[in-house]
Amino acid sequence: MNIAAVAAEQRRYIQRVFSWMFVGLLMTAVVAYLLSRNENVLTYFSEHPYAFFGILIAELIMVFYLSARVHKLSVTSATLLFFIYAALNGITFSLLFALYTSSSIVLTFLITAGMFGTLAVYGYVTKRDLSRMGSILFMALIGLILATLVNFFLHSSTLYWITTYVGVIVFSGLTAYDMQRIKEANIIGNEGTGEETKEAIIGALILYLDFINLFLYLLRIFGNRD
Repeated sequence: MNIAAVAAEQRRYIQRVFSWMFVGLLMTAVVAYLLSRNENVLTYFSEHPYAFFGILIAELIMVFYLSARVHKLSVTSATLLFFIYAALNGITFSLLFALYTSSSIVLTFLITAGMFGTLAVYGYVTKRDLSRMGSILFMALIGLILATLVNFFLHSSTLYWITTYVGVIVFSGLTAYDMQRIKEANIIGNEGTGEETKEAIIGALILYLDFINLFLYLLRIFGNRD
């Protein structure tokens, strides 16, 4: 297969990845919007906070399971898990939709989309090896998670804003790094097979997580509460 054919197949694969990611984001947004308009749902979570944390734990389990087992799952199972995860995320996002004004959510989404798109394009076209940057970002992500957990008990506004801006930097870098990694992980000659579909789903999940987390941190900065 010549270079032009390889490049064309990679472009089609990345298009499939972004198609899956877009559908996942759309499902999350629709579920979040509909539930945020239902007072009974919001009241339930305010009265049963452990249900909210239970959903978060379920989401984490699904991400780790799908990432680790995707190649052993059927295409149908992998697809179902991806959409269930996106829907569960919509439930947790419904609380954010209820807290922030619609205009600030739309503004933050547009800013996130602009940043994400620019960084993803950079990760796709750059000839620079971003693997070293990925290792640094992973360590920074671990530190970010630990700092966030600590601040859950400290309630420090200073630490809150530090983690906010560090989070924007970390997930901005991860977007470019993950884009390059997904592109390089594509198996040439696998086009049109079930394995390629599962590769596209896991690639979409990775970029979906980058987008969602970047959006959440930017919402802290640009979001206006009702």
